[in-house]
Amino acid sequence: MATAVRICVCGDEGTGKSSLITSFVKDTFVTTKIQSVLPQVTKPPGIGTPENVTTTIVDTSALPQERNTLRKEIRKCNVILLVYSDHYSYERVALFWMPYFRSLGVNVPVVLCANKKDLTPNVTTAQVMEDEMLPVMAEFKEIDSCIRTSAKEPHNVNEVIYLCQKAITHPIAPLFDSKESNLKPAAVAALERIFYLCDKDRDGYLNDEEIQRFQKKCFDKPLSEEDLRTNKQSIKRATGADSEKGIDSKGFIQLNKMYAETGRHETIWIILRAFHYTDSLSLKDSFLHPPFDVPVSSGSSAELSPAGYRFFADLFLLSDRDNDGGLSPSELSALFAPTPGLPPSWLDASFPSSTVRNEAGHITLQGWLAQWSMTTFIEPRTTLEYLAYLGFEPAEKGSSSSTSTTAAMKITKPRRRRKRPARVERNVFLCYVLGASGSGKSSLLDAFLSRPFDATYHPTIKPRTAVNSVELHGGRQCYLILEELGELEPAILENAAKLDACDIICYTYDSSDPDSFRHIVELQEKHPTLSTLPSLYAALKADRDRTTQRSTLQPHEYTAARRMPSPTHCSATWGSISELFVALAEAASAPATAYPKEEGEVVDHTNLYIALAAGVAAAGAAVWIWRRAGLGGWVGGGGSAGGS
Repeated sequence: MATAVRICVCGDEGTGKSSLITSFVKDTFVTTKIQSVLPQVTKPPGIGTPENVTTTIVDTSALPQERNTLRKEIRKCNVILLVYSDHYSYERVALFWMPYFRSLGVNVPVVLCANKKDLTPNVTTAQVMEDEMLPVMAEFKEIDSCIRTSAKEPHNVNEVIYLCQKAITHPIAPLFDSKESNLKPAAVAALERIFYLCDKDRDGYLNDEEIQRFQKKCFDKPLSEEDLRTNKQSIKRATGADSEKGIDSKGFIQLNKMYAETGRHETIWIILRAFHYTDSLSLKDSFLHPPFDVPVSSGSSAELSPAGYRFFADLFLLSDRDNDGGLSPSELSALFAPTPGLPPSWLDASFPSSTVRNEAGHITLQGWLAQWSMTTFIEPRTTLEYLAYLGFEPAEKGSSSSTSTTAAMKITKPRRRRKRPARVERNVFLCYVLGASGSGKSSLLDAFLSRPFDATYHPTIKPRTAVNSVELHGGRQCYLILEELGELEPAILENAAKLDACDIICYTYDSSDPDSFRHIVELQEKHPTLSTLPSLYAALKADRDRTTQRSTLQPHEYTAARRMPSPTHCSATWGSISELFVALAEAASAPATAYPKEEGEVVDHTNLYIALAAGVAAAGAAVWIWRRAGLGGWVGGGGSAGGS
């Protein structure tokens, strides 16, 4: 929104331009002769100024010798006040002034002013409007508004400057098409989104409570019962809709159309700006992307806060209109109506196949929260953007973080790559699934999402992700992201940033294929960095006959040599495969249990020693306190006996 308005006052000589400016500045008509062109006037922000903008008024001359100065001032201004006062100067509006403005290539609003009303007292404003102003406005769409004034009476002096200010601070052009007599599509789209966000119960109507909440947000004051009744009656007359249930979307649009038609488009702008819209009817970038820096290099990550999970859960439950526990395509479409659509990353991941669905193939609440957990972990910027689109509002007011969408997210403590026993304080973990082609990686991801087993082999070309919640031992819940890298595996394993984002690696091999495990050995030899990451081994297809692997060491020998847990034998067709996912999540949260260790490497028992030392110290202190207490009781008893 503009913070300054520069008005260029144009018109023929003798139309009263300078007198109009003088009357505005001095708040009275000056009878003495004034100079033909006044110096520039600057009015600082004040109570009578819309949106508290600074206003600069520039007087000009229509004389041919001043044409160069006139041209420069017109190009510097952002609104033109065009003044006429008689029939000749009125004719010059269409014949000279408006074509001249167009020839300069300026695209600024023009306020048309019929001055010296005091010279034609018998002519009504309605006549002037109908006979003079409306025909010119129909011909030149640049004319934003028109007004009749008199510097002598004075009449509408302050109002004409206010119209110029409003032409910049509350422009009608982006909102209303006067030729079609309709709101423009971008304005309709913005108002429909606002209606959707205010319809908290998603019944298609704004009830009285929702209207009052909307009124409070936009205008910071309640709407009287009489005004509410008047608005409903106006909508009913215009649309014929029944207003008993409340105001529907068409009625809401119609009400704002009436505001535009009656010159009250300032009201529309107040509504739009309360919902963070810019003058171009797009959402502010500072609203979509507030400051939220995740220090990834130090091992931190982004997660949803309890407020964020609560918001997305409530949104799911509101959108599940048939209460079947899943969001159908039509319900998803309605949910994402106030957004540009599904996030691009979701489309790339073939959403909703990347998360948990019900038997009908519709995403469940569990899958919905898991999907947003993954999005927040991988693309926190996308989550912030959609929180804004979907209308997240913090429950508490206070700090800047609690009044923006960042209140729905949090940054985890840095995760340090160390082999000392310690738990990682985060709830979302990324696991790369590596292994030879045909080892069962895709079936593993399907089993993670409780999909039926498919025996047909489908090679994975592009990376594929699956996310689901996992309940750890002790009842703690976390989200695990399994990613199969496909043909991008070599590039990803060479990317240090990608490897640093990974919490744990799941090495998979086909226990019935003698050549499958050798791929893992060769992979680790080719990419030595993999040995620095926590990992677990999974012997898949355990429902088939196990075979000896063509490798220097058998899998259990290989893991034993690295002092790691033996491979978990499982099958995508077994229900017990869920234990593998729990083991992966547990290892990611306590990575010291899953690090490979070379022969002779000393295990760091620092934490154990500290705990033992603390225990010994505590026991010693307890004994000392006990002895002191016993000694004090004995001395006290002896003193009492002596006194008797």
